[in-house]
Amino acid sequence: MARPASRYPTELELQILKILWRDGECSVQQVRESLARDEARDIARTSVVTTLNIMTDKCLVHREQRGKAYFFAAAVTHEEVSKGMLGDLVQRVFGGSAEALLLNLLDSEHVDAEEHQALRRLINRKQRGGSS
Repeated sequence: MARPASRYPTELELQILKILWRDGECSVQQVRESLARDEARDIARTSVVTTLNIMTDKCLVHREQRGKAYFFAAAVTHEEVSKGMLGDLVQRVFGGSAEALLLNLLDSEHVDAEEHQALRRLINRKQRGGSS
């Protein structure tokens, strides 16, 4: 049985979104070249076209035809995607507990002492009602 389509970007879709967020509107060829250069992913043009068409169906990108070429632009912001994916992670992995997520993050090897301090400052600022 096929896995249901996720409303969140796949790994490749996220890589493409990062390119579009950084560079703005791009042709299929520009996306393909950026994937090869930035992500060391030399994938076939047809695979890029297929992925971009799926992303269009998922409303992640806008597509515009100019002559024979199609150009794509992000239809979602980095903030929208990151908040959505983080919320999904909190629900699916941590049972809706942001505290469990944060404790797991702080206990991981991905956060060093300097980052602990920065996180502590951000949490304190949020508690005082300031912006991050």
